[in-house]
Amino acid sequence: MSSNKRIAYARIPSKDILYSIVDEEMGKDCAKVKTVFLKLPGKRGFGPAGWTVQAKMEIYLWLGLNKQRKDFLSGLPCGFEEKKVPRGQNLPSFPPISLLYTKKQVFQLRAHMYQARSLFAADSSGLSDPFARVFFISQSQCTEVLNETLCPTWDQLLVFDNVELYGEAHEMRDDPPIIVIEIYDQDTVGKADFMGRTFAKPVVKMSDEQYCPPRFPPQLEYYQIYRGNATAGDLLAAFELLQIGPGGKSDLPPIDGPTDLDRGPILPVPLGIRPVLSRYRVEVTNVPVGPCLGQESISKGVGKAGENQESRICPWDLKRVNLAQVDRPRVDIECAGKGVQSALIQNYKKNPNFSTLVKWFEVDLPENELLHPPLNIRVVDCRAFGRYTLVGSHTVSSLRRFFTPHLCTSRNHSLSPDPSPSLSVLPLSLQTEEEKEKKKKKKKGGGGGGEEVEEEEPDESMLDWWSKYFASIETMKEVPLADDIAKEAGYDPTFGMFQGIPSNDPINVLVRVYIVRATDLHPADINGKADPYIAIKLGKTDIKDKENYISKQLNPVFGNGSQTLQQLLSACPNPRSFDIEATFPMESMLTVAVYDWDLVGTDDLIGETKIDLENRFYSKHRATCGVSQTYSIHGYNTWRDPMKPSQILSKLCKEGKVDGPHFGPGGRVKVANRVFTGPTEIEDENGQKKPTDEHLALAVLRHWEDIPRAGCRLVPEHVETRPLLNPDKPGIEQGRLEMWVDMFPMDMPAPGPAIDISPRKPKKYELRVIVWNTDEGQQEDKQDTDVHYHSLTGEGNFNWRYIFPFDYLMAEEKIVISKKESMFSWDETEYKIPARLTLQSIKYLICTRYKWLIIKIVLALLLLIMVALFLYSMPGYMVKKLLGA
Repeated sequence: MSSNKRIAYARIPSKDILYSIVDEEMGKDCAKVKTVFLKLPGKRGFGPAGWTVQAKMEIYLWLGLNKQRKDFLSGLPCGFEEKKVPRGQNLPSFPPISLLYTKKQVFQLRAHMYQARSLFAADSSGLSDPFARVFFISQSQCTEVLNETLCPTWDQLLVFDNVELYGEAHEMRDDPPIIVIEIYDQDTVGKADFMGRTFAKPVVKMSDEQYCPPRFPPQLEYYQIYRGNATAGDLLAAFELLQIGPGGKSDLPPIDGPTDLDRGPILPVPLGIRPVLSRYRVEVTNVPVGPCLGQESISKGVGKAGENQESRICPWDLKRVNLAQVDRPRVDIECAGKGVQSALIQNYKKNPNFSTLVKWFEVDLPENELLHPPLNIRVVDCRAFGRYTLVGSHTVSSLRRFFTPHLCTSRNHSLSPDPSPSLSVLPLSLQTEEEKEKKKKKKKGGGGGGEEVEEEEPDESMLDWWSKYFASIETMKEVPLADDIAKEAGYDPTFGMFQGIPSNDPINVLVRVYIVRATDLHPADINGKADPYIAIKLGKTDIKDKENYISKQLNPVFGNGSQTLQQLLSACPNPRSFDIEATFPMESMLTVAVYDWDLVGTDDLIGETKIDLENRFYSKHRATCGVSQTYSIHGYNTWRDPMKPSQILSKLCKEGKVDGPHFGPGGRVKVANRVFTGPTEIEDENGQKKPTDEHLALAVLRHWEDIPRAGCRLVPEHVETRPLLNPDKPGIEQGRLEMWVDMFPMDMPAPGPAIDISPRKPKKYELRVIVWNTDEGQQEDKQDTDVHYHSLTGEGNFNWRYIFPFDYLMAEEKIVISKKESMFSWDETEYKIPARLTLQSIKYLICTRYKWLIIKIVLALLLLIMVALFLYSMPGYMVKKLLGA
């Protein structure tokens, strides 16, 4: 209070200080010395202005009955004398007006303030100028101010001398007072801004104890910083409270290390408490081969004592800031007070690539990985008059997955997984020639004799892409991606971990998208089904295949191959495909969405999936076009890459500085110190065999991970199963989409025609069944013969022929039926059912032919009976009157 005006206050619930002789019923703060923090009254106590502590009090409270007043001082620390008011005779005793402590302890508090991380950004630049203020009893001290950082490393020891605490020594050791640490942001003009607060209890050492492990020296600990009710970072510090004995401060453990001459009279954290530091090199490549800013996806490596931490940064899809577009962005990387700035992009719309590919900086980090500070990434936009506006920021909280065991180099970049919850890969393959030979003969099961018969082989004329797809369904699996880094000669220290980094000039690419089918789609209509169709977006190209929606299906088979935008706009009836020309890095995020077609109103989004094409394009795993199991120049399994296997192998050997390939006689090829074998002939369209080395080269590509130094697993021919997500329903999968993407640089030879994966079309067939006779005697189209009357032996002679026209898929052995579900259906729904013919002999009775006549006669008799009963129940004179009697 000041001039009868409330300055600060704190509310304490009465139940917390209520006394009871039963310990379980006593309030948690009754008869205890508690530290109470006072706040501003009224509305001023809410928001950032009320988060600071206005006053701190240590108070002893007791609330009980009058008959229990003898126990109100039982919880106070021992060693005091009461000073009471003189009272008259027969007057009740009152509490003493004051207590005089005769026992006090003198301590020295050492606050080892090492580091804070992930602090609140108090300035418009996205950074802060933080310093810490430590309160203990009636003293306070501040650390130095570190400019423009969210992870300050103060490395400072604050010493509080001659701290007097009252009470017994054992009470001080078991329950020391609380230390309050507040973090502030220093501003050039005005007072410091409050950033957060945390509390800590020191480790107490009495004068008769030894300063030795395990309690001393204390270890650094993380303390959670709070800003109001929200977390605002962590403080890495240690606190120790040392009792000053009769010998004075000379008995205290010495403070190791001189004061920091560069920063003035500042004591550093002693060596026994300060973590052991090692020199690290952080390498950053500013090329568009990494994910968008905001994702914790950074390539391999942090290394110790000259080892590396590398990251890939590429800002794209930047939103407006203060109603102005981002035109000249720059990326700032900071870790433990050190950092680097990327080159300024002069025109973000025309070319978002950086002019400097690799930058690096060195920083001292603790050897203990748990004490590592986070890596802060900031994007700012350079505007007129030298102003820099914050666009966005991101914090990589853990550096653990970026460590490398030693300094090494990487020829290319690892393939980072897409930001999808899961991704399954379906390798596409039929049986190879060797597998066919092994399974050509098999033993009969059952009774006997061990005969061997030749297994029935499928007709080659019936095989198509879908045959290969269905044959591979059982082999669907998760394919791990290799992330090893090979060490090679010709190491360039300028690029560090990013040896052989590709040029970041814009590149034109032909993107070919194949959509196979969707499964388990979320219903979008009131009938529990959906009318799905595909929509694809890449850069400014937006394709909606709305005309080819599939009616009332939750598991639609799209079979979209590769069709140009002009073909889609002209509604070409040929097999559909999606061919899109894109320029990396401006157009690199492919979005494939599934919409529900509606007759009235706008179409509903079922789900979508996004693929970072540029990340795949620059991968060392060659994710542009999958490597097939076999090499063929005709048919459904035609090699679809514009480069032949031998050309791909030569290129990989040249880039990886690998000796080879050396093709030799007898179907042998040598690459490095490995020898591979395979067939040396290929069959053309006319069935003639010609010599070739492509099968040998393909065998090496399929086992490229076995090549030393430069080897890694190449992406095989596959079908991806990607989850569909809806922004309005985050985290809930709306179905799955089976698809794959091929990419071909425009400066290379044009690829061949796209694979035809259009759904199989049923052929029209007519089934004719002739019934001659029966002894002891339906499909969708049910037919009957005539009736054979008066058969006493169950035999019937017929000369009857059934004719069933139907649509039949020979490869799947199913009949295709298209019909409307109801009279209100807009389109026909397609069904596939097994082809079964059912013949049934029915005993035909006379009543069967005249059943309707019999039903009418029975109804007429029932009506007459009802009329008779009605007349019978009426009085006699009424009946006579009705009958005219």
